[in-house]
Amino acid sequence: MLYNKLDETAAGVFIISATPFKKSGALDIESTKKLIDFYIEKGVHGITILGVMGEAPKLSSNEAELFVSTVLKQVNQQVPVIVGVSNAGLDNVVNLSKISMDQGAAGVMIAPTVGLGTEMKIYNYFSKVLEALGDDIPVCYQDYPFLTKSEISVHTFNRLVNDYKQLVMLKHEEWPGLDKLSKVKASIDTGDIRRISILTGNGGLYLPQELQRGADGAMTGFAYPEMLVEVYDLHKKGEIDAAENLFDAYLPYVRYEQQPGFGLAVRKETLFRRGAINSPAVRQPGPNLSSQDEAELTRLISRVERNLALDKF
Repeated sequence: MLYNKLDETAAGVFIISATPFKKSGALDIESTKKLIDFYIEKGVHGITILGVMGEAPKLSSNEAELFVSTVLKQVNQQVPVIVGVSNAGLDNVVNLSKISMDQGAAGVMIAPTVGLGTEMKIYNYFSKVLEALGDDIPVCYQDYPFLTKSEISVHTFNRLVNDYKQLVMLKHEEWPGLDKLSKVKASIDTGDIRRISILTGNGGLYLPQELQRGADGAMTGFAYPEMLVEVYDLHKKGEIDAAENLFDAYLPYVRYEQQPGFGLAVRKETLFRRGAINSPAVRQPGPNLSSQDEAELTRLISRVERNLALDKF
């Protein structure tokens, strides 16, 4: 994959970045720079910003543009950056997409607007978006029906892939979804659709199985990105059991961080404790950890550290 153009060869771990805020709720630019350096130091293959867990809907358009600019300057072409541009307004999608690409983004990520529902509505929506963006902006389809309440079938997704060459990636995070992943991969293998990249989400909760089913990697947020990277690397080398053993060492924390409506606060608190951000603040309205939550998290982190100390990988 060329740096300036997301394409079907994209693979590895594209970490979904958190968006750092100060305790006051203001966007924290200095902490953003530190967080990007942290992700790159941990070996990620790419970075995705303004995703669902990046609190994108809570940012004004000016803040979103400032965040994009800050991240791209800090990354400085070390890894490709994908920008989440999902928005109820088509003009807003196009505007942020063009601003991001002009500043060096590799591509954009788009989810269906909430509640589209039917297959035809989903197809028509994406047709309008992709035609408005044009052939030169690579697009990742974010398939996250838990949030969007819109489920796309393999047949309709394949139709979009065949009709629009700029659709080069699927971010797969349907629950349950392993069979859907297998069917999309089979469509590629049989030549029903052209090659696309398939990266998976859901906090990495099913990463070993997803890789075994043919996913090209992960696009998700997690407070220990180095685990995602190492699991991917081990799997790529054919060390399947070692990859699963490493994943299992982190499993108590993985499970805890994946609590809907609460996991973002857990992730930010952990990133704060690891020195990656200056404050664990979640922009309001949003979840906060109680003292009992914090104590629980401390115990879980200790368990992970003990598991890793056993060194059975």
